[in-house]
Amino acid sequence: MHRISSVLSLFILISVSTIGQGLYTPRDVQAAYKKGTRSPDGKPGKNYWQNYARYNINFTALPPDRNVKGSEQIAYVNNSPDTLKVLVIRLIVNIHKPGALRYTNASPDYLTEGVKIDAFAVNGQTKTFRDNPNTNTFKVVRLEKPLMPHDSIHLSFDWHYQISLESGREGMIDSTTYFMAYAYPRVSVYDDYNGWDTDEFTDQQEFYNDFNDYTFSVKAPKNYIVWATGDLLNPTEVLQPKFAQRLKESMTSDSVIHVATKADLDSKTVTAQNATNTWLWKADNVSDVTIGLSDHYVWDAGSVIVDDAKKRRASVQAAFNDNAADFHHMVEFGKHSLDWLSHNWPGIPYPFQKTTIFQGFADMEYPMMVNDGSQQDLNFSRFVAEHEIAHSWFPFYMGINEHRYGFMDEGWATTFELLIGRADLGVEKAENFYKQFRVQGWIKDPGMEEDLPIITPANVLINAAYGNNAYGKPSLGYLAVKDLLGDDLFKKCLHGYMDRWHGKHPFPWDFFYSFNDISGKNLNWFWNNWYFTNYYIDFAIQKADKTNSGYSVSIQNIGGYVAPVDIVVNYIDGTNESFHQTPGIWEKDQKTAIVNVATKKQVQSIQLKGGIFMDADESNNSWKAN
Repeated sequence: MHRISSVLSLFILISVSTIGQGLYTPRDVQAAYKKGTRSPDGKPGKNYWQNYARYNINFTALPPDRNVKGSEQIAYVNNSPDTLKVLVIRLIVNIHKPGALRYTNASPDYLTEGVKIDAFAVNGQTKTFRDNPNTNTFKVVRLEKPLMPHDSIHLSFDWHYQISLESGREGMIDSTTYFMAYAYPRVSVYDDYNGWDTDEFTDQQEFYNDFNDYTFSVKAPKNYIVWATGDLLNPTEVLQPKFAQRLKESMTSDSVIHVATKADLDSKTVTAQNATNTWLWKADNVSDVTIGLSDHYVWDAGSVIVDDAKKRRASVQAAFNDNAADFHHMVEFGKHSLDWLSHNWPGIPYPFQKTTIFQGFADMEYPMMVNDGSQQDLNFSRFVAEHEIAHSWFPFYMGINEHRYGFMDEGWATTFELLIGRADLGVEKAENFYKQFRVQGWIKDPGMEEDLPIITPANVLINAAYGNNAYGKPSLGYLAVKDLLGDDLFKKCLHGYMDRWHGKHPFPWDFFYSFNDISGKNLNWFWNNWYFTNYYIDFAIQKADKTNSGYSVSIQNIGGYVAPVDIVVNYIDGTNESFHQTPGIWEKDQKTAIVNVATKKQVQSIQLKGGIFMDADESNNSWKAN
């Protein structure tokens, strides 16, 4: 009841606040403007700051033993002006504990005892790490000596956990294949507008992390290959010379190189033949690191130029069961994704040195890694991979708070998924995919839950409301403002926003006001309409009057959203003509728009067509001449 009442209260507050033309601005955002950490023009304020840490982690995973062990050293830097009396430590794998707050039920194979902290120290002094019975995926640690502004603190952890039999975003893929995500204790985000991030991870809403530097090792048995975020520092120590050379060649190869085939793996000659091998990795200025390992996954790799000016290449790798037919195409899918996304939309060169597509079950993104299931339909397999790879820009380049504002990353990945899909599959097929997976469920269901404002924080949403507000609805909003501004100005605004905020933590108002500032237009009428209301898409033709130059078509906006629409005029001679209308027709009056259609031909009928902007009731979208 508390969660439901919170959503309804927020819904009422947002609805009331959007009567005017200003944007609803919550008090924490107002406070950030007053402190000068953010600016109403969308730029980081002169006093903007964010915290940072250096992680040195040692993992041990020895399948088929399910116990993953680790030790780590964290140097955490307080760049804030605040004195920190506590630290918040994230223990995300505790989502597997019985009784943890989850958005769905858990099977016995999903459940474990969670993370066990075996040792904990602060600045070299051993401390007791006490469980807090009121939380699961984070713990509040009180400091004996507060962490002063611009000072640092050193933490160390030894821990272990049992990897879950059932794999979702992480876990056991099979008895000798593990995917290890969120596998280490980490300091939660302390930011300039919300303080400590203490939202529980429920396995629906996603993540919010600082940009940190990581050096880490993974100890695994011989004949196990390890893939991970970042650069492998010691390939010649863990791989036999032939395979280290293949990996090296793949870094500059336009072709797919089979680094390790099934025959190679069956011969057990791929890795160094020590009892265990320690794989060393480094990843700087990233929000997380992820690890996959297997003794039977084959390994393909290639590369692609992602930055023409610098001739910079990115490595694309795939790790998978040899019998997964679609994954034999995955390096090519990944190369195409990085190429197209770097050069078209968003049109920013891929910001990392590689990506690895690992066969699992999650269809889930991580910095420089993707955990995707195998699909029978090659087009659908590529569709999923492109969506997850698109997340490299949002949230991993932009530092989005996915707990609260999933629409700032899922909405963009969904938008890029459509745009690259049009290039891959053609407009009609790509838009049918988009409507089926992203729009139809929302627009055809008249329930109140479907129409909650997009700006509603995602951490209070579940099920359909979360899916709508994170994926399809915001994506349509981005595509609508693209239609409104035109491609050139839209891209200028998008790049300007990304230039301002990459490597930082933007919130929605930074995005809205950056677009206003860079475009030179007050778009608050549009942002209010799309992101702060409970509107939907439903247009109707009220009437069409003959004029000296053609017809005056009166369109009623029943649903409220200011979407683009095509006016299709069908003539007596059997031909037709389409007149595209941008959302600009609604700027002065969001209830009714009068559109003058210039034509000298005799009209038989007029229809409204929305394309991907699906209309909730198409029965009133036509008009016939008498």
